Amino acid sequence: MLEVKEPGLFTTVQDLGRNGYQAYGMPVAGAMDEYACKMANRLLGNEPGAAVLEMTLLGGSFFFRQACWVAVTGAAMPISLDGKTQSNWSRFFAPAGSELSFGYAEQGCRTYLAVQGGVEVPVILGSRSTYTRGTIGGLNGRALKTGDVLPLGACDRSLKKPLFLPATYSPIQEERPLVRVLLGPQAEAFTKQGVAALFSADYEISSEADRMGYRLEGPVIEHVGKADIISDALCLGAIQVPGHGQPIVMMADRQTTGGYTKIGAVIGADLGKLAQSKPGDRVRFVQCSDAEAVAALRQLRSLEQSAAAWLAEEEERSTGRQFRIVVAGVTYQVQVQEG
Repeated sequence: MLEVKEPGLFTTVQDLGRNGYQAYGMPVAGAMDEYACKMANRLLGNEPGAAVLEMTLLGGSFFFRQACWVAVTGAAMPISLDGKTQSNWSRFFAPAGSELSFGYAEQGCRTYLAVQGGVEVPVILGSRSTYTRGTIGGLNGRALKTGDVLPLGACDRSLKKPLFLPATYSPIQEERPLVRVLLGPQAEAFTKQGVAALFSADYEISSEADRMGYRLEGPVIEHVGKADIISDALCLGAIQVPGHGQPIVMMADRQTTGGYTKIGAVIGADLGKLAQSKPGDRVRFVQCSDAEAVAALRQLRSLEQSAAAWLAEEEERSTGRQFRIVVAGVTYQVQVQEG
């Protein structure tokens, strides 16, 4: 069991989301930075979509009632286990009775804490993710608070040593990230000057940015006519532009439909950059093609696979190497432990 001593600013249980129910009006939710969530789980040998804790801007403090391997990824928050500093993008062992504490994010916005076996809150519609506006999922459908106790999954493997992900697999948040955008589906609803404005200068993340949507402040995006349309589907990353001309990027907790024109959508490979941007940060939008968006997503998936392969090799080094040997027609499984 994991006890919440201090919840931080806004900490929720998240996995990869509640997919398949948007047609019925149910938002997806899930981790804002999917890559960081997956890597935290992979460090522990969990399924990539196991439930984790997502901490926003200010982390919490957690008491381990049982010994557990943990992993931390995402935003650079100071990490302390019983007063001893720990590293981000790493896994380490938390003994029974220990306390793990996090500070303010020094870089980025969201930090992920994974535990071996995952956080085992109830599964609702195929997911453990918290959707606070609907009071669904996670722990009682809300952000964590002091005194909460979270059940942890059973550990089905024995990890041997702490591990740090190489810099290749642990991205650093850029000071002003470039975020690629595909135009559409209502790009024709904007003037040429309006479309050009989206890519002309930086946009600042406003204080109203949250898991539902990122409101931005910058050059006004001009409509040809009215900003309203008959409500239609909203995808992750869709950029709505209301009548005031300031864009809103739809994030993990977005509603399923919306009635504002959409000038484009942030590509999947760059959503993590936006999710790790906090109020006051600036981003620059860059137009890209369908082919470029597909190539970027393939590159991200390749990075995930490469990280998984590296982790598998590291586990093999710590637990010994296994070989299949055939002698006189008989197959033997041989494990060699390196000294």
